[in-house]
Amino acid sequence: MAAAPPFTIGIEEEYLLVDRETRAVTDEAPEALFEVCEKRLKGRVAHEFLSSQIEVGTNVCTGIGEARAQLAELRSTIAEVAGEHGLAPIAASTHPFSLWEAQHHTDRERYNEIARDIQAPVRRLMICGMHVHVGLGDDDELRIDLLNQISYFLPHLLALSTSSPFWRGLDTGLKSYRLSVFDEMPRTGIPNRFQSFSEYQRHVDVLVKAGLIEDATKLWWDVRPSARFPTLEMRITDVCPLMEDALSIAALFACILRMLYRLKMENQRWRIYSPMLLEENRWRAQRYGLDEGLVDFGKGEVVPFGELLDEITCLIAEDAEALGCTPQIAHLKTIQARGTGAHRQLAVYAEALAAGAGRDAALAAVVDRLIVETAQVPET
Repeated sequence: MAAAPPFTIGIEEEYLLVDRETRAVTDEAPEALFEVCEKRLKGRVAHEFLSSQIEVGTNVCTGIGEARAQLAELRSTIAEVAGEHGLAPIAASTHPFSLWEAQHHTDRERYNEIARDIQAPVRRLMICGMHVHVGLGDDDELRIDLLNQISYFLPHLLALSTSSPFWRGLDTGLKSYRLSVFDEMPRTGIPNRFQSFSEYQRHVDVLVKAGLIEDATKLWWDVRPSARFPTLEMRITDVCPLMEDALSIAALFACILRMLYRLKMENQRWRIYSPMLLEENRWRAQRYGLDEGLVDFGKGEVVPFGELLDEITCLIAEDAEALGCTPQIAHLKTIQARGTGAHRQLAVYAEALAAGAGRDAALAAVVDRLIVETAQVPET
């Protein structure tokens, strides 16, 4: 019998760097900022597509406690070093008012190639996300089996993370406008269903042989088998302003995978639903976040998100205990009760307007809140 998966966790976050005085996204972060961060964080920080972005990634963590300590170090270090340059990171998936036209991409071979290949859609990518890797060992068939099943839960994860209600200074009416931008890219969205890892690999090989992609790193699905690590990589979520929210969502992803694996060991599995149905819930999460519920396909009706969250946390209770993340799973109810980053941004904006601020000042107040929340790193 194959060894049980390790269920290790790795978290990647992308931040926009904003000018502390203007609150706008900087047109280019100084290279010295990256050099100092790299020296202090040793391989856990990198450039992203836009020169105004910075990406951090934990090492492979054996549990959520280790991930928490590393993410706290990463966020606090980026905030400190950026502050020395008059900048601040914001963990939000869109900026409230800055324009993508003022940005340019990082001068690296991979990014230059993507810019040439995709053109206008990629130039609009002034967006940030959170990616979570969960280690499943060397069993590629298991990764594909769980890939097919975890897709059901992607809208739930998105709804808990939303942080991108604004775009170009306007309230978009969506809690995650980031996905609207990202979905203009090729090879995004809910992944296909595959019968085996070899079938998945054959599909990738068609694109590689045709010269369309070099490898599977250019499959930008909402969840994918990592091409670099023995993990499933969840990519649908917005980046969360509050670190504790990010950790709870990462823990939820790991616990759901462990629950699905546990069902597999009992010769059970989660029902597979068509992409058409999954995309409908994906849209509801993108549009409404937590506010209007998602469809329970077994019942054939929209169910309030709080009820769905109660059901999921009940299903994964023993998995949360086994993975040592029961407090993080309990925190999901806090997110559901007080709202996500998108809710708080909209509230700050409305409060500023009600107090007599103009639109520009109200949007600047939103950025100020994001700066504070991103740097709000609890003691570990």
